[in-house]
Amino acid sequence: MQKSAPTPYRPVIGITMGDPAGIGPEIILSLLSSKEICSVCIPVVIGCGAVLDAAAELIGVRNPCKRISGPGAISPESPDPLLMDLANIQIGEYSIGRISAKAGRASVEYLFRAIELAKNGDIHAIVTAPIHKEALHRAGFIYAGHTEILAERTGSTNYAMMLIGGPIRVVLVTTHIPLKEVPSRITIEGVLQKIRLADQGMRDLDFDHPRIAVAGLNPHGGEGGIFGREEQEIISPAVAQAWEQGIDVTGPLPPDTVFYQAYHGRYHAVVCMYHDQGLIPLKMIAFDSGVNVTLGLPIIRTSVDHGTAFDIAGKGTANPASLTEAVKLAVRLVRNKTG
Repeated sequence: MQKSAPTPYRPVIGITMGDPAGIGPEIILSLLSSKEICSVCIPVVIGCGAVLDAAAELIGVRNPCKRISGPGAISPESPDPLLMDLANIQIGEYSIGRISAKAGRASVEYLFRAIELAKNGDIHAIVTAPIHKEALHRAGFIYAGHTEILAERTGSTNYAMMLIGGPIRVVLVTTHIPLKEVPSRITIEGVLQKIRLADQGMRDLDFDHPRIAVAGLNPHGGEGGIFGREEQEIISPAVAQAWEQGIDVTGPLPPDTVFYQAYHGRYHAVVCMYHDQGLIPLKMIAFDSGVNVTLGLPIIRTSVDHGTAFDIAGKGTANPASLTEAVKLAVRLVRNKTG
């Protein structure tokens, strides 16, 4: 008698709903309409059932989630997406497409719950839908974004954002700070830490021998100090130390050419000095499908690489491609970690 094929391992992926007033609820519903996602993981939405139901009605789809009371109700055999309903905001307490302190608070509470579940081993990874930073601040949570909340709640001090879009992967030395502050925030140790995280991040993605590039800060990589000395005094020493530690790293390289080289496969990841240096080339090629993964955490977290898109929220036109890729990446990272 022929044996049946073993059931594929499906990790439990917690998906936070994000800001109720943004596109998070509808891209989650679009994601869960695909049978492919439930075939590779058990999606557990951490959010508000009333908000999801309202979003489903607004954009003309069905809410496929089965409500559960807690992590004990997550079954490895569940064929349906699940919803952990925090019921922490009511219809009428927020308006679609508008900044709201109540929506901001709700979005943070979804993340807090997801982190707790991940730390306890109830879910294998977190995928986050977008939150709105001003809404967070209005609610009294003074964070720059998801990454800083995750780092604080997991006790992580050495972490970084890695953005992935097609063949380009970027790791950021500085993130959401004014451009004028970037030079003073770049240190030898800081650049070295990000090089290490980039190398480990690529190994987590099954690259046995990652090739890491480091972008300079100034035009033409400083042109020997003519356009700035950060390359000579900070970035080069960090690259030299990383090389001595066995990392295949090159730099600092002129920012106007390094992404072309990465796109064509010369480098697997680029360590960038500031947010837009890395995000502009990445979003040029992967605007709808880019993914954010937080390196250096004790838990796995991926995210969409876009905001709440209040201008199109509730219209049913939001593209779920980035969320789809974020879930697939989370599944890949879990499987690589567990072997």
